[in-house]
Amino acid sequence: MSQGIGFPEFVWVWNAKLGQSTPPHHLRMARWLARKYKSHHRELLLMAFRNSGKSTIVGLFCAWALLCDPNLRIIILAADFALAKKMVRNVKRIIERHPLTQGLKPKRRDHWASDQFTVNRPGELRDPSMVAKGIGANITGSRAEIVICDDVEVPNTCDSAPKRQDLRERLGEIEYVLVPGGLQLYVGTPHSFYTIYASQPRLEAGEERPFLDGFHRLELPLLDKNGASAWPERFPADKIAGIRRRTGPNKFDSQMMLMPVNIADGRLDPDRLRLYQADLVYAEGNGLPVLSLDDKRLVSASCWWDPAYGAPGKGDASVVAALFTDQDGGYWLHRVHYLTHDPARADEDEATQLCRQVAGFVQDLHLPSICLETNGLGRFLPGLLRRELAKAGYPCAVVEVASRKAKDQRIIDAFDAVLAAGALSVHRSVWATPFVAEMREWQPGGKCRDDGLDAVAGCLLAQPVRLGRPGGKLAERADWRPGGGNLRAVTEFEV
Repeated sequence: MSQGIGFPEFVWVWNAKLGQSTPPHHLRMARWLARKYKSHHRELLLMAFRNSGKSTIVGLFCAWALLCDPNLRIIILAADFALAKKMVRNVKRIIERHPLTQGLKPKRRDHWASDQFTVNRPGELRDPSMVAKGIGANITGSRAEIVICDDVEVPNTCDSAPKRQDLRERLGEIEYVLVPGGLQLYVGTPHSFYTIYASQPRLEAGEERPFLDGFHRLELPLLDKNGASAWPERFPADKIAGIRRRTGPNKFDSQMMLMPVNIADGRLDPDRLRLYQADLVYAEGNGLPVLSLDDKRLVSASCWWDPAYGAPGKGDASVVAALFTDQDGGYWLHRVHYLTHDPARADEDEATQLCRQVAGFVQDLHLPSICLETNGLGRFLPGLLRRELAKAGYPCAVVEVASRKAKDQRIIDAFDAVLAAGALSVHRSVWATPFVAEMREWQPGGKCRDDGLDAVAGCLLAQPVRLGRPGGKLAERADWRPGGGNLRAVTEFEV
């Protein structure tokens, strides 16, 4: 790399030519990029508020890097090809007009195309100096020293779980394009709570570590911790208030404050859930059974099964949930199980497979009863479930329930009060299911998945049932609720 002009100075010269000043946050971005590049840090993430000029700074960085080493090969990846071409055109414009890059423009017009170009360079390399690619393009066979992911995450690439998974898989191909020691630079703003830019893993999405784990990060929100604007000349207080008012708090937090939230303003807020990891503890003392969680004695339980037995991965999911309440009135959502079955099995039908799983579920959690939603396909299942419970030797009541209220209203009625009170604790295992993602993305009248929400809503709305110790015959069961056992009193009355 050339030991000539530094990158912040390169930016200053460009702005001076244009007759404009260099905002402090632009200098901060430039100094950070120069420092990391010089220190050979090769995994970088630059997040800055919308319309901050971050793409302009990154374009100048590309031109400066080519000035330092004309043999560099740079790939620009964006959410679509048009956006990537815009970055390439910006770098071409800089090379054509910047006082320090006049010798880079080639004489041959075919080396100066709208979507790729090759600067004057001593080496003969197959790949161009810079090329634009949409995230859906095939980059197999390309090689580059720098790959810049400029706004690869936009609503169209992250507004559903399959799209988010596809985006991550495509970005994983970068490892096979970069030469050893090559630079990855991500530039953008979060468009989803499950953003690729998150600093913490999303347990409910199956992440054990953030997607960009280990990347050096620079985050420049519009407002600092004291509420001061990062660019007061462009974004004074009245303009910021107008943006917040027009876009809504969630989109403002996402695009201007760089906070990963659901832009769609979901009705349910999973951040109000209280995470716990304790397991159920069943004990007996002085002949009395006690069921507890996290040193809290449990006094009641509810279980709800919203059944479905279509092909796995298609249509509604079959979900069973279990909720406990403690002696202080707290709610403990201990398990949410998304049932699966094998429709190809010839020895056992789908309904029996599901009922057998549910029977094991209620037995493992010491549940006294289960509410089975009998709307639609559910009306055929109560008898099968009772049969499987009898086979297991577990005394559990099966309560048939027909839901008459609209599902959206039922979910709102169940969750609103308990979330507002911060009274719902959720076991860590539930965060590894689709339930929390459903909760975050759900909107009344929307088309998001809500099978887990429906099952948990049933638990919250059901009358809690107090029952005895599982196992053994029904007559032998002991009651773990406080004061819930039988009492024989000696009297002098003649009956």
